[in-house]
Amino acid sequence: MNPGDKQMSPEEAVGRIESGMTVGIGGWGSRRKPMALVRALLRSPVTDLTVVSYGGPDVGLLAAAGKVRKLVAAFATLDSIPLEPHFRAARERGDLELVELDEAMFMWGLTAAVHRLPFMPVRAGLGSDVMTVNPGLRTVTSPYEDGEELVAVPSLRLDAALVHLNRADAHGNGQYLGPDPYFDDLFCEAAEAAYVSCERVVDSAEFADAGSPQTLLVKRHSVTGVIETPNGAHFTSCAPDYGRDEAFQRAYAKAAADPGAWREFTERFLTGDEDAYQTAVAAFAKEGA
Repeated sequence: MNPGDKQMSPEEAVGRIESGMTVGIGGWGSRRKPMALVRALLRSPVTDLTVVSYGGPDVGLLAAAGKVRKLVAAFATLDSIPLEPHFRAARERGDLELVELDEAMFMWGLTAAVHRLPFMPVRAGLGSDVMTVNPGLRTVTSPYEDGEELVAVPSLRLDAALVHLNRADAHGNGQYLGPDPYFDDLFCEAAEAAYVSCERVVDSAEFADAGSPQTLLVKRHSVTGVIETPNGAHFTSCAPDYGRDEAFQRAYAKAAADPGAWREFTERFLTGDEDAYQTAVAAFAKEGA
């Protein structure tokens, strides 16, 4: 085996995550989420997690399964459905602790972790209820002549990061081909260990012909494992490979509103491995055709 080959299965990646860890999940809302890895995490015994995410169905599924102790998020949305239903239910029940940050504060917290700093100063949040609902946040005063008061956003240090990209090589270099990189590179670099799932593992030479260098978002030095998971972001989007599965997402949200319907949804889609999930999804698509 090539010593630089970091390929592994979803189960191998998730098998390195332990209860009580802080796990960052890349993507944005219902866009390019590492759902195959999230589903593997659902099948694992891991619990008591602190999840750091620009939240979508990753947050919802893990909350519904009782695996989240604390959530650090800027939002939890399905995009075309404004509020993630399982997240809403978990908050209403008081099942998890929530640290809700402004989107820029969240990014700056990841940036602090990347640089191994305890915090980063930012103007975002000043004069807003973000400071009220997070009484633990502190401000700092600029040591220079301006003397400006700024929010000291604490470092969002991660034990593990899970992200999904369009392409990756076996060494851990990852490429996005869609319209937005989101912050997957920051998640990887802020973590002790990062696991990159992708639609397809390619030879490194293919990157030269597949877009500008800026699309090579994730670098191998920050990646622990590479997992090839075709359709692995489903039911979120992974442009340009595929869009969000709106019909499936509507079914997901509808089932989340009723305990009996959710049990049926779970039994059909979430009790088997990833191959079983993809087979069930294909059958669902045929029903709606």
